[in-house]
Parts: sequence; C-alpha cells; structure tokens
Amino acid sequence: MRNEYELMDSGEGRKLERFGDVILSRPCEQADWSRQTPVAWSTACASFDRDAGWQPVGDSTVPESWTATINDLVFQLSPTPAGHVGVFPETRGLWNLIHESLKSTQRDNVSVLNLFAYSGGATLAAARAGSTVCHLDASRSMVTRARENASLNGLSEAPIRWIVEDVGKFLDREIRRGRRYDAIMLDPPSFGRGIKGEQYKLERDLQATLEQCRALLSETPLFVLLTAHTQGMTSGELENRLSDVLDSGEIDRGTMDLTGAPEVRRVESGMWARWSHSVRNST
Repeated sequence: MRNEYELMDSGEGRKLERFGDVILSRPCEQADWSRQTPVAWSTACASFDRDAGWQPVGDSTVPESWTATINDLVFQLSPTPAGHVGVFPETRGLWNLIHESLKSTQRDNVSVLNLFAYSGGATLAAARAGSTVCHLDASRSMVTRARENASLNGLSEAPIRWIVEDVGKFLDREIRRGRRYDAIMLDPPSFGRGIKGEQYKLERDLQATLEQCRALLSETPLFVLLTAHTQGMTSGELENRLSDVLDSGEIDRGTMDLTGAPEVRRVESGMWARWSHSVRNST
C-alpha cells in the first residue's frame, strides 16, 4: 500500500506532519506533552497559527497546491485559511474498513450515502469497492475538490452522485422520494453551515440526522458509520447515539489516530462507531 503521509512528531500543542514532500507544523490542542524529536521541526516548510495564518519556515515557501497518496488514494492538497489542507489523515484507517466491508459483501448494486463528505476519502474507498455512492457536502468548493480527487484516482466515470446541499433538507427529500441506501457514512461537524446559511449543531441535530438515516436504510442494510472530531466526545457516546436509533445490530467503536513510525506517539484525533446489521437478524 502506498502511503505518503506520516506524523513525524507532536507536542507543546502542535503536530508535525508530512504529506508527500511537504512537511507542515500545525496546532494540535490535545498534544500537551513534550516533543520527542525537537530537531525534526526545522524540516517544516510552513507553519500555521490561528492568529498569523500560514507562514513559511526559514527559507521555504508556503506551498500553493500539491498531491499526496494516502493509503493508495491520491489527494489534491492546498493550505486553507482555517489551517486545513484538504484531507483528514486520521480517517485513513476507516477508508480501509469501508472498502473491505463493501468488497466482502459479494452483493451487486450496493448503494452508499456519504454525508458531510468533505474531500471524499470515504467516497473514493466505497467507489473502489464497486458501490454506487451519493456524496453530499454543503461546501461547493469541497465537492469540487472531491470530484478532482475522484479524477486523480481514475474514478471520474464511477457511479458517484455529487450533491451540494444542506444535509437535513436533502435527507427529507430522499425520504419523500423513497430512496434507500445499504450503507450510510456521516462525519457531522461540531458546528457547521448549510449552503444557504443553515446552522448545524452536533449536540442539537445529530439525533434527528440519525433518525433520518434510519428511514433511508434498505431492508438489508450493511452498516452505518458515524465519526466525530468534536473535542471531548467519546466513542462510547457515539455508540449510544447509534443504539438509541438503530435496532437489531452490533456496534463496534474506536479512535481515529494520527500515526507515523512505530516510535512516534499516536495522536488521538477523533472517534468512530459503526452499527452493522446482525447476520442472525437478517433472515
């Protein structure tokens, strides 16, 4: 598996990461420990600070755009005003889980819904498994970026439906249309805005979103994968949210970690929980 991402070090409220040939220093609130390899930080070409924004390090320049392959998926990357680059590498382990789960079903015409889908890592993993995918995000620029990523991965002709829409309005419309999905993935933000300024608040709106997702599941669903980057939220909370809404299934859960070489500390950067339809209840 080709992988051009690694966490090089972390500590003192920051993380040092390599994306292809580009090494970046960015804030990481949870990294409240000492740095393991202080000398490595001089290799960064750019650093992000919430007040100063992106700044070059030494004689380097802040890169405008580049590509990196992460777990065999190619991504177009670029610095954003919020300090992001166009991919959340802590989710890469889940891309493998998504691909393997869908590939192993041995079912034809598996339909997948990806909500709050960002730059499309989970979408591409599902499409590579042969599934039909609906990719939804409220940011037109991120949906455009996801389509570019699909093209970079030879999936421009894959059966992917690209939607720019507020998630609640879209789900209501899909329910009225009677559409059904075999697998649903969602990564709701702590706070976000829809295409027309609609507000989404995780604590307030997640329950309703999950109930809408339940209404869209097919008669023989595969899974619902819920992820969250909200500080302080636990995988147990995500599990409880799923179990409140979905019956007759099994739930596994875990953390989403930034990782590098074996000697580099992992940095916990989010949580996930996956509801799977129990085989014993599917007949």
